[in-house]
Formats: sequence, structure tokens, C-alpha cells
Amino acid sequence: MFRNSSRSGLILAAVAVVQFLVSLDLSVVNVGLPEIADGLGFTGVGLTWVIHAYALAFGGLLLLGGKAADRYGRRRMLLLGLAGFGLASLAGGFAQTPGQLIAARAVQGAGAAVLAPAALALLTATFPSGRARVRAFGVWSAMNAAGAALGVLIGGVLTEYAGWRWVMFVNVPMAAIALTLAWFGVGPGAERSGHTRPQGRPDVLGAVLGTAGMTALVLGIVRTEQVGWAAPQTLITLALAAVLLAGFVLVERSTRNDPLVRLGLLANRSVAGANTFNLLLGAAMASAFYFLSLYLQRVLQQGAAATGLAFLPLALAVVVGSTLAVGLGYRTAPRTLLIIGGVITGAGFAWFGSISADGSFLADVLGPSLVTGVGIGLCLAPVVSTSTAGVATEETGTAAGLLNSSRQLGAALGLAALGTAAQHRIGAAAQVLDGSAQVLNDGYGQVLNDGYALGLGLGAVLLAGAVLVAVLVLPRPDGPPRPDPATRSPAPGRATPEETSADLELERHQ
Repeated sequence: MFRNSSRSGLILAAVAVVQFLVSLDLSVVNVGLPEIADGLGFTGVGLTWVIHAYALAFGGLLLLGGKAADRYGRRRMLLLGLAGFGLASLAGGFAQTPGQLIAARAVQGAGAAVLAPAALALLTATFPSGRARVRAFGVWSAMNAAGAALGVLIGGVLTEYAGWRWVMFVNVPMAAIALTLAWFGVGPGAERSGHTRPQGRPDVLGAVLGTAGMTALVLGIVRTEQVGWAAPQTLITLALAAVLLAGFVLVERSTRNDPLVRLGLLANRSVAGANTFNLLLGAAMASAFYFLSLYLQRVLQQGAAATGLAFLPLALAVVVGSTLAVGLGYRTAPRTLLIIGGVITGAGFAWFGSISADGSFLADVLGPSLVTGVGIGLCLAPVVSTSTAGVATEETGTAAGLLNSSRQLGAALGLAALGTAAQHRIGAAAQVLDGSAQVLNDGYGQVLNDGYALGLGLGAVLLAGAVLVAVLVLPRPDGPPRPDPATRSPAPGRATPEETSADLELERHQ
């Protein structure tokens, strides 16, 4: 614990910048996608890899990043992750081909996977209890929300007035600021968390197999747009994904190292249900940002800056929904809030599915944005608290990392599946048009609209699945989750009232 308030302030500032940076990059490139496609020559489906290369590397390596922070030192991994993230952003800004930009985004995701757990662990060690802890995590939560909310707006303004390359370059000064704050603010004391470091070697093989398996799975789905589901290339790629993921499960079950994920943790219905719900919610959210960005620019012909502003109602509605979730959480079970939030979010996506080629922001975007945003906000805090219910103290970090991974992997898989479905609809509709240039010009807006509407409408299907998971998998409020027998729960009476209160407040803020 740090007693020097100035050093604690520097650490909080560094962590705040890091969280803003990581959250920002999940959405900052969305509005610039049309300009990126034109500038580098991306195909329709290939363009989705600008988004899910970051999300896939982030989610796939997040648990390994947390293990590395505990083992090799949080300060060291934070500085290493910031340096890698900044360099990857610089390289992405100078990219000349689609492959170069996708590679830079993947390295960014790997850097974020190191940054996020190291920063959160530093915050936990620096502010272990009491009001200071609640305030610190309040700042952390605010930066998380601000990055997501402002990412689209910042991306739109930069794309329109400075060029799409600046959605990559903007990360460099922020990474430099965080690096400076961490260099001077994080001392040796920050490495001590009060717990012994994990025994054995880090589970590198598990991380490689898991990430490679998910990458193959997404690649197989993406390629169906070009070769079809029954093509040998698709079947071979999906079979390879199955083998890699099966190998991941075997490694996690048999490894003598500190496993990336102890599979017994998933026997907890709260953990399994919350992560499945979160994966489906993450898939729908990422797809919404993607399709709405394209609809506003390519169908409604809005500029990048105006498109960024159009996302503000959705972002503000998420904040409103999150605030409602905190107030309702005192008397409503998380499972109930997830069901309600999932139904509202699904209704918003179904409304989005009715967008029209001759529509407008007020008629087609504003209403469903407000409904969807409130629903998403209602889900965020309950899914975090549910994912750690019945989990022993020494595994809450792993459970939290698993939840973050499920969201990032859901985003990657959702964009792959829904992006492919939309491209199929667009391609089929384009073939119906007459070949003359005038007809194509007049009708192609409707063709694009039909594809984007399908993708948004499928988001409602994903939310319906999430609601079913909440109803059928999550324990009912009158039947609290049974702790995993393979873990040790802390002895009763060990936590002070102040610590208990802080933990409850932290769950609400998260």
C-alpha cells in the first residue's frame, strides 16, 4: 500500500489514461472504416479485421497478460505494454497495405492485453480498501465509459478533418503520457500485492492454443463470404479450429503449470452463464457500432464528424442505463436485471432492423439508439457481479479476466458472423439490379441498407439467446450459487465492515 499521496495520485492518473486508451481503441476506428477501405483497398469482409484483429488479440491474450503481471512485475509489464501499444499505433498510422494495418491492430490488442490487467492490479494494490478505493475505481470506471463513449466522436472528427491515419496516431501521445506517469509514479512497492506469486511457469502453450483456435474459428466464418460454408477451405479451417480448441482444453486440464483458466471454474453456473451472456452481448454491441457507422456514412451520406456525433445519444443512454442498474441493484437480483436489460437491448436491435435507405437520423437512428443504450447499461454492472458470484477470493481476478476475454472474443465472432451475413445479403441484392450505371447508382443505397438492416436485426437474435442463458443457466435469486469445491473460500469474519462495504461499492461501479 502506498502512503505517499502524490505517488498514489500519479498511479491513479497513469491507470486512468491506460483505461481510456484501451477503451478508446475498441471504437475509435469505426467511423474511419470507409476512408480506410478506400485508402488501403480493403474488401467488404476484410475490413472487419481492422476491428476484430484488435478485439481477438486483446481477448485471447488477456488472461496470459494478467499472469505475466503477477509473475514478472506490474510496473515492468505496464511499461512494456505501453511501449508496444504506442509503437504499433505509430506503425498502423503509416500502414500502406491492409495486411500492415491488420498486423498493427493485432499488436495493439496484444499490448492492451498486457496493459489492462497490469493497470487494474496496480490500482488494487495502491488502493486496497476504504473510501480511497471506491473513489479510485470510480475514476477507473469513468475512464472506461468515457473511452467507449468518446471513441466514435474522436474518430469521426479526426477522420474528417485530419485523415483516417490520425485515428492511429492519436494513441501515440496518450501512450507517451501514460508511460511517463507510470515511469515516475510506480515504485517497487506497487509490485507487492499481499499474495504469493503463482507457482510453476506461465501457461504459454494454453494461450497460444486458445488464441490460435479462436483466430482459426473467426477466419473460417469470415471466408464463407467468398467460398461458402460447404467449401473445403471452410471445413478445413473450422476443423483446425476445433482441434486447436480441443488441445487448449486438454492442456488446461493436464498442465502442471499455473493454468490460464482452471476449467473447474466454469462449473460454477454464475461464471458460465455470465460469460456466455457477455459473449453474446459483446457480439451484438460490436456489430451495432460497425453497421451503424457504415449506414450513417454510406446510406445516409453523413460525414465522419457528423457520424461520430450521431453515436452520442447511444453512449449517453448507456450511462443512464448503468446509473439505473446501480439504483435498482439494491433491491433487484442481478439475474433479473440481466433479463430485463437483455429484453430491452434486443428490442432496440429489432427496431434498428427497420432502418430505411431514405431515412434520417431522427427517424431511424435516435429512437433505437436510446432504447439499445439503456438496455446495454442495465446489463453491464450485473454481468460483472454475477461473473464472480460463488468464486473464491484467490480466483476473482481470473474470473474478471475471463469476463473481459469473453466480451472481446464475442466482438470478434459477432463481427465475423454478422458481417458475413450482411455481405451475403448485399451481394445477392446487387445481382438483382440491372447492370446499367444509372440503375446501380440509384439502387445501391437500398442494397447496402438491406445488408446493414439484416446485420442489426440479427443482433436481436443474439440478445434473445442471451436472455435464454440468463433464464435457464443463471441461478435463481432464492438459490445462491454454490462455491466451487476446488477453491477455498475465506474464513467467515475475516473481512472488516469497511472492506466489505468497499467491495460492494466496487462491484456496483464496475
